[in-house]
Amino acid sequence: MSTSKRLRSANITQGKARAPNRSMYYALGYKEEDFDKPMVGIANGQSTITPCNSGLQPLADAAAVAIKEAGGNPQMFGTPTISDGMAMGTEGMKYSLISREVIADCVETCVQGQWMDGVLVIGGCDKNMPGGMMGMLRANVPSIYVYGGTILAGHYNNQDLNIVSVFEAVGENSAGRMSDHDLKQIELHAIPCSGSCGGMYTANTMSSAFEALGMSLPYSSTMANVHKEKLDSAAESARVLVQAIKQDIKPRDVVTRASIENAVSVVMATGGSTNAVLHILAIAHAADVEWTIDDFERVRQRVPVICDLKPSGHYLVVDFHKAGGVPQVMKLLLNAGLLNGDCITITGKTIAETLKDIPDAPPAGQDVIRTIDHALYPQGHLAILKGNLAPEGAVAKITGLKNPVMTGPAKVFEDEQSGLKAILDGKVKAGDVMVLRYLGPKGGPGMPEMLAPTGALVGAGLGDSVGLITDGRFSGGTWGMVVGHVSPEAAVGGCIALVQEGDSITIDSRHHLLQLNVPDEELARRRAAWRAPAPRYTRGVQAKFAFNCSNASTGAVLDNF
Repeated sequence: MSTSKRLRSANITQGKARAPNRSMYYALGYKEEDFDKPMVGIANGQSTITPCNSGLQPLADAAAVAIKEAGGNPQMFGTPTISDGMAMGTEGMKYSLISREVIADCVETCVQGQWMDGVLVIGGCDKNMPGGMMGMLRANVPSIYVYGGTILAGHYNNQDLNIVSVFEAVGENSAGRMSDHDLKQIELHAIPCSGSCGGMYTANTMSSAFEALGMSLPYSSTMANVHKEKLDSAAESARVLVQAIKQDIKPRDVVTRASIENAVSVVMATGGSTNAVLHILAIAHAADVEWTIDDFERVRQRVPVICDLKPSGHYLVVDFHKAGGVPQVMKLLLNAGLLNGDCITITGKTIAETLKDIPDAPPAGQDVIRTIDHALYPQGHLAILKGNLAPEGAVAKITGLKNPVMTGPAKVFEDEQSGLKAILDGKVKAGDVMVLRYLGPKGGPGMPEMLAPTGALVGAGLGDSVGLITDGRFSGGTWGMVVGHVSPEAAVGGCIALVQEGDSITIDSRHHLLQLNVPDEELARRRAAWRAPAPRYTRGVQAKFAFNCSNASTGAVLDNF
């Protein structure tokens, strides 16, 4: 439906009432014939705040040209971003998850407010992806997602570097395992160009999930930002979108329970970020699709990890792309009966049709992508743990661990900074279980990520021997004996608020258990004495988020009324 038809359907462009409506467009250079063409939004996340988004403008420009050539009218508007990597460990990190909601609101508001016939969303940093997808699903006009692309590897001392290298180097330096000179060189060389963080961290995880959903073009989720194929893919995405507008293929036609299961299967197979759980729950909510935290565990138990990717593996996403990327993984899963092949995509083709010419086996001479029968792990890596510490669920990344079970004494911290300081000061020892609380959606507020302390643990050689549980989140770059998204969170009186220094805690990924080993009677006594803390913010977006957000086990969305 063209914009003029959408406007007529609202009965506001009949007769003379059309003139003031059109006069605004004439000021933008429109001609009379343009009003019979579809109005196509470009939600552009270009920003010099972060390398993730600093290379998006050329993609937006290429998309605009392609939309015009395909017979549409491109209408560009901006969306904000927060750099997780830059905000990590600071108060600014509390705005990261909030930015997901702001981006979703921006997309929905502009598309609906300007009566656009379709929208192409371009983003780079972590929350750009779920925020953009949620906005697309709310507006539900033909849409496509264009990922800004991954970054290339940095190099120092014949080693590939990425953003997580810096956080882990800080821990190594503090533990006396790395010189100040080497730390500085890693800092200088880790981020060589524009693009999103280079492992299978949150940005690349969500872009891969969108490709599996059918809302992005094949191979587009793993291209490097600085490579020409990314520019060509943005233009092709625009042409596909104009065709989807003609065919009236909408996001809610594509994003179904079956396609969400496909996306989660790819997240499991590629060893993706724990944040995928939170964001896919929110995306399902926006799509009005029934999907719960327990569905992740159901998929995990049947889908193996077949990709050897950082943070717990060896390779970066640029290596994954060369090995065949998401289409190759999807073809392996499809052949094994682990993918729903009849799901429609934004191109109009089904998943099975899209994958028809993809090889049945990954390329020889590489070990980034393995076959199903030679999987790294027989089951997925994102385990949902429950127990008295997390009756509504918590998320653990269990790949790369020498021992997925531990019991140890609690070391309790009311914020991230004090926990990080304890690690750097050598006060956290092997066998301890760190508890970082009041960092959930309401308590943070905004559920900040804990990459600084988890990176410091790995750098200090404690990644396998120290547990860490939190009602906050983890970076996609985190690995180790860590459990996040503990729900209910401390701020609403969850059991994590009742933990005391020295209490015994068990993390058991084999039995999906997160347990505080304290008698029920003692917990009841502590609960009776507990008082909710005063809100950290009483005005602005932080206060609005804390007041409205749901718990982590339902995606921390703001409209779950």
